[in-house]
Amino acid sequence: MHDQEKSQPRFVEIPQYPKPTDPVAVSEEFYETIRMRRSIRHFSNLPVERDVVLNAIRAAGTAPSGANCQPWFFALIESQALKEKIREDAEKVEGLFYSERASDNCLRDLAPLGTSATKPYLSAAPALIAVFTRRAGESANQRIYYPIESTGIAVGLLLTAIHQAGLASLTHTPRPLNFLNEILGLDRSYSPFMLVVAGHPQEPILVPDIQRKPLSEICSVY
Repeated sequence: MHDQEKSQPRFVEIPQYPKPTDPVAVSEEFYETIRMRRSIRHFSNLPVERDVVLNAIRAAGTAPSGANCQPWFFALIESQALKEKIREDAEKVEGLFYSERASDNCLRDLAPLGTSATKPYLSAAPALIAVFTRRAGESANQRIYYPIESTGIAVGLLLTAIHQAGLASLTHTPRPLNFLNEILGLDRSYSPFMLVVAGHPQEPILVPDIQRKPLSEICSVY
């Protein structure tokens, strides 16, 4: 009986959702804002207030997750020494990728983006966020459901919040990322997911001349 009582759902009332007078206009305005977000690889040395980044991480923490496990963990790295070390280790991994692991097709697909094994933005940007996924719960009998999917949704909100605050961002995923655990002193229950770089873009702001697919190619209505 005790276990059954514990498993009963509990519901609370939340404030009413926003009801814009013109939801189409609001949705179009948001699209026009978010479509300007681009991956930036050149950052200025202008400082970023810590609270701006922390608020973006707070927004990311509102993401839905499997069984409400909230498996994400965000390490905000401001220390220049740590950023330099992360860059050093990431460039070692990327050096192997570009010289040995990447297929010719992969390198050909990356060519229009102008990427290489050199990653100066990892140490140049004021804010570096290491995102981790928790694959094990805090207690022995706690399971984590859909950790990758849940953390991916959270990162999407993180990028949106960073852009909304007027900052540029970049996702970086060298593989393997296990060096982050050693640098940050985190045990293996923290699985490295992604590095997110954030800061003010260096001007002039230059991005690859590439296009996003139109709505007709990414959506069908049934």
